[in-house]
Amino acid sequence: MLLGVDTGGTFTDFVYIDGNGVRIHKVLSTPKAPEMAILQGIKELDIDHENLLIVHGSTVATNAVLEKKGVRCCFVTNYGLADMLTIGRQARKELYNLNPVPEEPPVPAGLCLETGGRVSAMGELIEPLTDEQLNLLISQIEQLEPMSVAINLLFSFLDDDAEKRIEEAMPSSVFVSRSSKVLPEYKEYERGMATWLNAYVGPLVMGYLRRLTQGVKASFVSVMQSSGGTISADQAGEQAVRMLLSGPAGGLMAALYIGKQAGFERLLTLDMGGTSTDVALLDGAITLTNEGKVEGYPVAVPMVDMHTIGAGGGSIAHVDAGGLLCVGPESAGASPGPACYGKGGSEVTVTDANLYLGRISEQYFLGGDMELNVKAANRAMEQLSHELGCDAKQAAQGVIKLADEHMARALRVISIQRGIDPRPYALMTFGGAGGLHVCALADTLGMKTAIVPVHSGVLSAFGMLAAPRSRELSRSLLGKLSSMSLDDIQQGFSAMVEQGTNELLAEGVLAGNIKINYLVDLRYVGQSYTLPIPWNDKPTAMNGFHAMHKSRYGYELNLPVELVNLRVTLSADMPKPSLVKLEPRLDGEKSSVEREGVLPVYQRQQLRLNDTIQGEALIVEQVATTYLAPHWQCKPDEYGNLILTKY
Repeated sequence: MLLGVDTGGTFTDFVYIDGNGVRIHKVLSTPKAPEMAILQGIKELDIDHENLLIVHGSTVATNAVLEKKGVRCCFVTNYGLADMLTIGRQARKELYNLNPVPEEPPVPAGLCLETGGRVSAMGELIEPLTDEQLNLLISQIEQLEPMSVAINLLFSFLDDDAEKRIEEAMPSSVFVSRSSKVLPEYKEYERGMATWLNAYVGPLVMGYLRRLTQGVKASFVSVMQSSGGTISADQAGEQAVRMLLSGPAGGLMAALYIGKQAGFERLLTLDMGGTSTDVALLDGAITLTNEGKVEGYPVAVPMVDMHTIGAGGGSIAHVDAGGLLCVGPESAGASPGPACYGKGGSEVTVTDANLYLGRISEQYFLGGDMELNVKAANRAMEQLSHELGCDAKQAAQGVIKLADEHMARALRVISIQRGIDPRPYALMTFGGAGGLHVCALADTLGMKTAIVPVHSGVLSAFGMLAAPRSRELSRSLLGKLSSMSLDDIQQGFSAMVEQGTNELLAEGVLAGNIKINYLVDLRYVGQSYTLPIPWNDKPTAMNGFHAMHKSRYGYELNLPVELVNLRVTLSADMPKPSLVKLEPRLDGEKSSVEREGVLPVYQRQQLRLNDTIQGEALIVEQVATTYLAPHWQCKPDEYGNLILTKY
């Protein structure tokens, strides 16, 4: 029995698969103790824990970084480099602001410690780590009493002896994050940030996963990583930095899986939840990046390439000092939630505006299991309209249009701003609120096709069950590729393959099921940034680099090619969740339709293959609603995905 769980800021989603088919469920999240919502959902689904495999996407690490509520952490580096994370790359957010607001450093100066153990860029020992220096460092740690320690010595990816000595000497009660294990690559700032982020949230993630695994008593619990693969819960805590996009990665795995089954491999995806919206571009595969950011912090570990904005169903609408309407990024979250949830929320949210305009069915919200407080939503809308000096309907329309523009701008960032025309793509929207905005967003981008996938309201949880178990490993190996020793390259790859294979075997993966992909990061000599190229041999890699550079930047150079990093991805596919095919409607059988206000309302589970619905209409299901705008029509495909087309 399989259970996919996605813990979001507003709702926790469940997809349960056993021999009897697929069951889906939602409960309100419990941000202070996320495992409580999961235990509640399992209880309400009446699941037998003992024979259960859980794949879980968690926001614990993400929220700790966004809210700056990680643990007390010391940062250990070489003499003279205590300000490394504070100085960063000296890139200013506001280039022409002569008086920028000072930002708090990632680690306070009093928690940044210096010691010996320095090696050169060639791996030569410059300053050994003496026993006196190590004893002094331990004394400082004991005095400061941190919960975790991040160790980031210069060029430790070439020689990690000093970092290992420091790690072994740390008190047993302290969580230790070592850069030569977390990210053994060059660029001391990015490596230091990844190491610190891992230490900053690691104890929180470990504690949460321990409480969860003890509470559910399942046969196996694994966690989604930011790269789209899963890792066992008992190993995930040590690699907490790889969970910062845990939930959104699940949505992309499901979008890729369902898109291919529906015949659409070129997709723009939009995952709109209660708190935020994630957008991405898929062209037959998920794109990973090592240049992602979370809350402005660079995260150099592999993660899905997506763009996130603070716009969701719970985004709060307000009037600024100049009298203009604003929507987000503040969210009502799960508590108090939108005004219509009746949990004390008094401000208008996007959900309240959709309800006011009749685009959310009061009768069928969450399958009719959650009663909405329409009067509270109306009061909040009337108050907002009074502040704006317009009627309530105009205010609600303004909230929706502004939220749509925020999301359309995000979609342009990952398509048009990268030189990609979105019109040949299909727009796939999911998340609890995605279907309410799909037609307007497609119209804005000039797209003629959109998809609301089956189980759209819980698609990220569904994607957890479509993800492989995987490891992404890397290490730096710098030099001109033409003169680089093939033995050195092969030894680097072999060491990573051995490590990744052992970790997957420990999770019960069979050796014969492990697939291995090899990549090298290449650049022209003198460049700062690299391109990832599949590795077979030197000539093939060089030709691939020249071709990709020309495709990406429009030119290639007659310069030597430099090798920077070796990368290995090991993955093992899990049994994919199956989708039930729809049957065509019998001769003479008609689809049932109800009305709520002026709009016809269709039950999604009652639709049959190739039923045609023309807008304006609502299509309701247990965990989501699709608003079909005028001049749009939809037909369910054989798997129940709604294929929307402009007419």
